[in-house]
Amino acid sequence: MPASMDRMLGDIRDHLIRLADALPTLSDQIAHARMVLALEVQDLKVSPWVLILIFLGFGVAADLAFRVLMHKAGFLRWLLTLPVDTASGRLQAAAIRMCFGFTVIVCFSLATVGAFLAFDWPPLLREIVTGNLAALVFIRISLIIGRFALAPGAVRFRLVPMTTAAAWFWFVRFGLITGLAAFGWVTIELLTTLGLSEPAQELLFYQLGLILLLVAIEALWRHPPARVAAVTQDEGAEAGGRHPRLVRALLTLYLCSLWLLWVLQAEQLFWLAVVAVGLPLAIRGVSASVDHVLRPPEGEDAEEAFRSVAKVCLDRGIRTLLIVGAAMLLANAWHINLNSVALGDTISTRLMRGALKAVVILLVAEFLWQFLRAFIDARLSGAALGLGRQPDSPEALADKARRDARLRTLLPILRNILFVVIFVISALMVLSSMGIEIAPLIAGAGVVGVAVGFGAQTLVKDVISGVFFLLDDAFRVGEYIQSGSYKGTVESFSLRSVKLRHHRGPLYTVPFGELGAVQNMSRDWVIEKMMFGVTYDTDLEKARKIIKQVGLELAADPEFAAHILEPLKMQGVEQFGDYAIQIRVKMTTKPGEQFTIRRKALAMIKNAFSANDIRFAFPTVQVASNVASAADGDTMVAVAKTSLDINALHAGEAGSAA
Repeated sequence: MPASMDRMLGDIRDHLIRLADALPTLSDQIAHARMVLALEVQDLKVSPWVLILIFLGFGVAADLAFRVLMHKAGFLRWLLTLPVDTASGRLQAAAIRMCFGFTVIVCFSLATVGAFLAFDWPPLLREIVTGNLAALVFIRISLIIGRFALAPGAVRFRLVPMTTAAAWFWFVRFGLITGLAAFGWVTIELLTTLGLSEPAQELLFYQLGLILLLVAIEALWRHPPARVAAVTQDEGAEAGGRHPRLVRALLTLYLCSLWLLWVLQAEQLFWLAVVAVGLPLAIRGVSASVDHVLRPPEGEDAEEAFRSVAKVCLDRGIRTLLIVGAAMLLANAWHINLNSVALGDTISTRLMRGALKAVVILLVAEFLWQFLRAFIDARLSGAALGLGRQPDSPEALADKARRDARLRTLLPILRNILFVVIFVISALMVLSSMGIEIAPLIAGAGVVGVAVGFGAQTLVKDVISGVFFLLDDAFRVGEYIQSGSYKGTVESFSLRSVKLRHHRGPLYTVPFGELGAVQNMSRDWVIEKMMFGVTYDTDLEKARKIIKQVGLELAADPEFAAHILEPLKMQGVEQFGDYAIQIRVKMTTKPGEQFTIRRKALAMIKNAFSANDIRFAFPTVQVASNVASAADGDTMVAVAKTSLDINALHAGEAGSAA
């Protein structure tokens, strides 16, 4: 370690000495390069800068011609009116705008660089013109990217959440920095071709970097507030606050440190500092932009499934690409030969190769799990809320409800299984990439599995029984079932048990192996039968018509019409009782709705019978006698009073039972 530090410090000292020696001769070298350039182009009939302007005019003309053509075709008008009220609409508009922007770049490039290269030019002239035209193309590409992301002139298309003032500010600074970098790089490379020494070239590059540093610091201290209070289509919601001065001072110190590390040629520390600060900021900016683009419409949540899946694909996918790119950048900066790492057989190369593979495997596994979980949660949310295209017919609506119930039953189990599978496979792949032999682990896991299977037969029975219950579609989440002494609404599943919520509140956790025969009370339809007694002098035909009319009124009631499959009707006389004629009525309803409809039907039958002088029968006692004496008369009165008291008692008990 001390030897490497000493060697690094020696390299830095030698580098600074070379720069110090080249500094006094820098102006002379630049003058010499300009003289060489003048001698090279003096025999040319046209100045290189005139050629650059001519071919730049070709590019601008091609750009304008393409835009005019698109305008006449109505494409630009259609592009400006694209709907961006929903997340899918904003993504579609962003993709169309990106394709349009790069098509413009292709037209500009073909008309500038392509047209120039179509002719045979002197080598030096070719290098001068081609380099500057390439810089122009690079600037155009950067401006297209900036306009695509910031959209300073169209807030409705903006991908990065910020105010319009901040968007214009950063768009201009971004164009200025890329322009200075592109033209400065081309100019310095051209001077090197004309005889500029390597230390002098480095001095010019460092001066260019200093100019870019000053522009970045100016942008850091003068930029307007970028945050918005709410994302809307107007500018009234724009608001923001200033960054603390301490944060700006720290960022300024960080930028100056980067420039200093670059000057000292501490390449490894330079790129490490860039990645250490730039990667978290990039991930944070991407996450904020994805949230902004995929924000839900006001008062609506119809795209929840699409937004959740799209967020995972964009946010996690871009984050994975950024991390992999940063790792490759650091590997290149630290002079890590990936080929030698991949082919080497030393301990260090094996560990490094295993670590790189493990990181890639974990990133892919995490992305795959997040995508599958978001997709399943979106389907569950859609099934729970009834999202999607609603069927027109009642049969199709019932079929959709059955499919949604099955999804709510199976998808949580599938999600847990996928998590276990992804976790186990990724763990085994990581161990294998680290050089650990996993074949004994797999064989040992098989032996342990067999041992556990023999020792936990009840658990295996529960799991297998649950699989067959689900395959048979015996019950779903939300259905009311009964099995033996257990009954209740199915709330959730695990791999070995089902949770049943009793209608009075208790929650049963029943292993699948103990369910046995299952009575499902929530499938398709249910027939509700009721019996009540009427007196023997009742007109049965009249009672039948009244009950039928009650059934028709119930079926016409908007509150119950959707739940009644067959209306209430009288089946006939069930039996002759001691004091009443027992008649039976029935109706067919949807499962779970029969109780509410039954209570309403009984109340309506009671009112209709009372209005039509039809009496419900209840137990009575009749006393008859041919007594002649007053004493016997008194006895008869006492017996009658006792009978009335008994009848009143029976009536009170019947009312309490009802």
